[in-house]
Amino acid sequence: MMSPTHIVAGPVLAIPVLVFAPELAVVAAVAAICGGILPDLDLLAGEHRKTLHFPLLYWIPTVPAVVAAVLAPAPATVGAALFFLAAAIHSIVDVFGGGYALKPWEVRSKRGVYFHRGQRWLRPKRWIRYDGSPEDVGMAVLLAIPGLRWYADPVPTLVAGALVVAVVYAALRKRLPPYLEPIVN
Repeated sequence: MMSPTHIVAGPVLAIPVLVFAPELAVVAAVAAICGGILPDLDLLAGEHRKTLHFPLLYWIPTVPAVVAAVLAPAPATVGAALFFLAAAIHSIVDVFGGGYALKPWEVRSKRGVYFHRGQRWLRPKRWIRYDGSPEDVGMAVLLAIPGLRWYADPVPTLVAGALVVAVVYAALRKRLPPYLEPIVN
């Protein structure tokens, strides 16, 4: 899935905070947005879907952070819990998309997400055919609704910005490989 889809999913993950501790909802949503971005920073820092995608390891800080947030809700504890939760979920749900490749619609890649503990690549499920596909945009639009409607600023602004990026990226996605090939290879 494309990064904007992970970004707009952040406020969805923060809905329990919105319900039970509304004063912490914006902190929770922004932290989840940041956590949703973290794994994709490996586009810049190494091999994508391997360097910063940890389908299992992100749960190690997530579980105690969630417990701390429940027992002592404060901006720091809730923010940490949602940050790590979003990073953990991002690393898992990427396997349900297409494989990582410049042209994932060609269905050649067998690399969904790297599973560090097993030292192997998890195969992509292709429920979302590729990042920037029409169903990826549809998922982003659907996930954006809570962030646009239920939260105070800056959450709606961040979500709206992510949606604009999603639509532009999707419109250009199949034209990008010739421009990205020199960077990736």
